Amino acid sequence: MSETIIFHTNKLYRTAWILSIITIIYNLIEGIVSTYYGSTDETLALFGFGIDSFVEVLSGLGIAHMVYRMKHGSVDQKDGFEKTALKITGTAFYFLTLGLVAGALMNIINGANPESTLVGIIISVISILTMYVLFKEKLRIGRALDSAPIISDANCTKTCFYLSFVLFGSSVLYESFGIPYVDAIGSLGIAWYAFKEGREAFGKAQSKNLSCDCDGC
Repeated sequence: MSETIIFHTNKLYRTAWILSIITIIYNLIEGIVSTYYGSTDETLALFGFGIDSFVEVLSGLGIAHMVYRMKHGSVDQKDGFEKTALKITGTAFYFLTLGLVAGALMNIINGANPESTLVGIIISVISILTMYVLFKEKLRIGRALDSAPIISDANCTKTCFYLSFVLFGSSVLYESFGIPYVDAIGSLGIAWYAFKEGREAFGKAQSKNLSCDCDGC
């Protein structure tokens, strides 16, 4: 392999690693803002979206670790750190699912509705744009490297892109029309995605395959 090709390949891996770090930082900020305003405005969908972002940080750490290993040598299976991160991520997603379902049922029973979902609209729009850019860049680099793990990570980012539309839809409907329980329904939609992500995390932890299998991507 020529020095030019090696340099180009290393540059692509470095970019993939930077994108994984950006994803972690973005999800951390998104989680803090979403959980704060979700609790302040009493919108379960936004609060659940924020907790999902925190869990994505755990997943992102495993991905960043994997890309770093790929940059420095041949990698053919997950290591202990990545498997542990996936198991913790899967468990957290399952707890999030249970919490959102229980919270949605309580809100419906008690007739609780958010004070406002305006922040949910703003955050979801920012998330849609951010996740789309990250998805396209990860996909471009994954294809350039012919790397199934990086392409799979891009598809997992696309799942977050879809999840943002769930928050956007429920937030717009409530803010515009004040439809009762739409926030609770939106939180159930987020719970469904959280359940799928939890199942996928445990599936990836048990598989030796480096690729992730994101349903619905």
